[in-house]
Amino acid sequence: MKVQAPSPGHPPGHVAPSLAAKFFLRAPPCKTRLSSLFPPFLFLLSNASKLPPSFIMGFTDFVSDAGLSLANNYLASRSYIVGHAPTQADVVSYKAFTAAPDAEKYPHVARWYKHIASYESEFPTLPGDASKAFTAYGPEASEASANPKDKPEEEEEDLFGSDSEDEDPAVVAERNKNLEEYKKKKAAKGPKPAAKSLVTLEVKPWDDETNLEELEANVRAIEMDGLVWGASKFVAVGFGIKKLQINLVVEDEKVSTDELQAQIEEDEDHVQSTDVAAMQKL
Repeated sequence: MKVQAPSPGHPPGHVAPSLAAKFFLRAPPCKTRLSSLFPPFLFLLSNASKLPPSFIMGFTDFVSDAGLSLANNYLASRSYIVGHAPTQADVVSYKAFTAAPDAEKYPHVARWYKHIASYESEFPTLPGDASKAFTAYGPEASEASANPKDKPEEEEEDLFGSDSEDEDPAVVAERNKNLEEYKKKKAAKGPKPAAKSLVTLEVKPWDDETNLEELEANVRAIEMDGLVWGASKFVAVGFGIKKLQINLVVEDEKVSTDELQAQIEEDEDHVQSTDVAAMQKL
């Protein structure tokens, strides 16, 4: 058997450790070795509070602006934390609030909070796991963006503006020329003609003793801007009773047929009722 010579500086009989033994004898504690092997993992664990928003999973808190903004964005399209009815998820989240949220700054959270408060007497009977923390609920992975109310307004994009400050002056001049020509053509056409309708109106008297000539005269006496009376005739209804059938043209934006009928029916001595028999656009 071959005996290894003692190492210099050590007493006789001392056996020099192997290379592997030296590694383990000199290795730092386990925690340090893990940190050297998995630095990204331990870094995330030790800096959880500083993680970027895209790493956030679930609600964080209901006190800070970031936490309330996250909840406000989550509840913007939801009535409940989970599902379509109140559960223990709503209960534990509700109880995590120290006070009612600001309705002006966090409108969706405030709406949800007020709604869940109406179920307070039913909290113990609502379905779900009451042992879960409120942080177990919320967005799976969401950008905890700033509250939309605090975001500065974005400037509107100028669709007809130049794409560059150094745009060719000749191109700008040509575009302006075309724009001016378009405005002139549009102005030359003038305003669009008013939309009109041809209406056939039926006016029914009380009985066969009603004076139809007086009835028609009273109808035609009504004047409105955009109203033109046309031809008329008396149509037999039965039992000797006739009704007035009269045509008229109205400008749709100026004359309401409902208002016109109401005005005709104010003649209670002659008119029993009115109906629109036909209407067509001109």
